[in-house]
Amino acid sequence: MEPWGLAGDRRWMLVDDTARQLTQRDEPRLALLDAREADGGGLVLSGPGLTPCHVPLPAAGSVRVRLFRDEVEVVPAAAAASAWCAAYLGRPVRLVRLAAPATARPVDPAYARPGETVSLADGYPLLLTSTASLAALDSLVAADGLSAEGPVPMGRFRPNLVVSGGAPWAEEGWERVRIGEVLFRVAKPCGRCVVTTVDQATAVRGKEPLRTLARHRRREGKAVFGMNLVPESAGSVRVGDPVRVVGAGRPGAVA
Repeated sequence: MEPWGLAGDRRWMLVDDTARQLTQRDEPRLALLDAREADGGGLVLSGPGLTPCHVPLPAAGSVRVRLFRDEVEVVPAAAAASAWCAAYLGRPVRLVRLAAPATARPVDPAYARPGETVSLADGYPLLLTSTASLAALDSLVAADGLSAEGPVPMGRFRPNLVVSGGAPWAEEGWERVRIGEVLFRVAKPCGRCVVTTVDQATAVRGKEPLRTLARHRRREGKAVFGMNLVPESAGSVRVGDPVRVVGAGRPGAVA
């Protein structure tokens, strides 16, 4: 665990021909691509019917791109890698890598502590979700009877940390949590976007779970699911680690 998130996580990004971030919000077909870290810090990209693309770690030549409201320093990948991605999407794109995580952009100042930073994730170093909350959400989807899209798989929410046990929505009252060796500050509920409606196996966009979240799980005008976390200590987190809540009673938890 690094101060800005899991080692190697959210270090690469696609940008369009205006040097702005490109995500599944714009291109749902990105869901069908697989990106795996290669030896030496590079990347291996693959997808259905595609010859894998081996991307070496960029060495130099930093540029500035836009990531939502922020300007971020990145290093362009080899031209062949960008061409591979552009051919798949049918549009001009560039593959880039974060230049220096230690100088990444700051966490949202409305919820950040001094010096807290994030890599190329949307807004926070980590996202925690709960299997109990997902089960409760799936029950709401079924009870509303507005669609036949449920149950919703956890992968739709793209969490870093998934916890099991406890009551549904309990994580919304947590202030700090220790997982394995690492202490985390729970910053805020995660506002969800249209990416949660993209089937990660087919890239087909539906209406759930965003429709049900908007009806039942809203805070400050946003549909929410999961909690944004910031690490407060170093160490490793492993599958199966115990989870201990060390601060609870957050005011204003979602009803």
